[in-house]
Amino acid sequence: MAEKEASEALEIVVLAGGISHERDISLRSGRRVADGLNSLGHRVSVREPDSALLGFLTETRPDVVWPALHGASGEDGALRALLELTGIPFVGSRTDASRLAWSKPTAKTVVARAGVATPDAVTLPKETFRELGANSVLATIIDGLGMPVVVKPAQGGSAQGVTIVTAAEELPRAMVDAYTYSEVALIERKVEGVEVSVAVIDTGDGAEALPAVEIEPVDGEYTFDARYNAGETRFYVPARLSPEVAAAVAQAASTAHTALGLRHLSRIDLIVDDAGVPWFLEANVLPGLTETSIMPQAIAASGRDLGDVYAALAVAAIAEG
Repeated sequence: MAEKEASEALEIVVLAGGISHERDISLRSGRRVADGLNSLGHRVSVREPDSALLGFLTETRPDVVWPALHGASGEDGALRALLELTGIPFVGSRTDASRLAWSKPTAKTVVARAGVATPDAVTLPKETFRELGANSVLATIIDGLGMPVVVKPAQGGSAQGVTIVTAAEELPRAMVDAYTYSEVALIERKVEGVEVSVAVIDTGDGAEALPAVEIEPVDGEYTFDARYNAGETRFYVPARLSPEVAAAVAQAASTAHTALGLRHLSRIDLIVDDAGVPWFLEANVLPGLTETSIMPQAIAASGRDLGDVYAALAVAAIAEG
């Protein structure tokens, strides 16, 4: 396919919606992406990932597909594998990298091997939890990891099913909540410090970590509601870090993005401890792009226009084929 310039009008299909727990967020992200691309004169249509999608793409052959799908339908690699088979360029990570990042335990292992610190954790399938007995399993976790811990689904995003546990009696309920969203739970030692998210973009010149965003939830926890309801969280862009720590955070985020083989865009979540060490928590293949999301704030803080960045990512996808 001939290379396209960002100034040329492109036929772009934005995918949004789906059937995951994050459907509403995806629709909001998709609308924001479409608005940014439309503002530059691109011809954009927004479509659901339904039974008519693959036939539509095969018949119309748009220049590029721009997935804005959160949750399993957009981030576990399955849809991306089908897009690869169509031969139509698409924005975002390819199948293998998406699968690595979608599994939080796997992502932690890969990133740790690349030299980035990540909290001690145990991965616990629901079947193991039942077979070995809830009481003995929980006692072993408490003895081994201590308190507090963070319990989360091994797959998924937007803090759904995530609980910060500060007392042993809270752990059983936290496990139930995590298993609501995934058959596997990740129990992770909680690192105390400053919570930051780093958006990473790559439009063809290598991975670039944008200014880190510091997250300070009003009620103390960065829950699903705190992420997507205005006024629930205070964001500091750039994060209130020393230049040396900010550089270490950017390096950790870029290393994680590269180690996982991610492409075009990602969001890397970290905790910076009192010693200034960034600890990797998870990687998001398709970060939220709503009006309250981290990535748009980071793009704005870098001095870029949202539409320009979204279009540049589309052009990069076309160039890579």
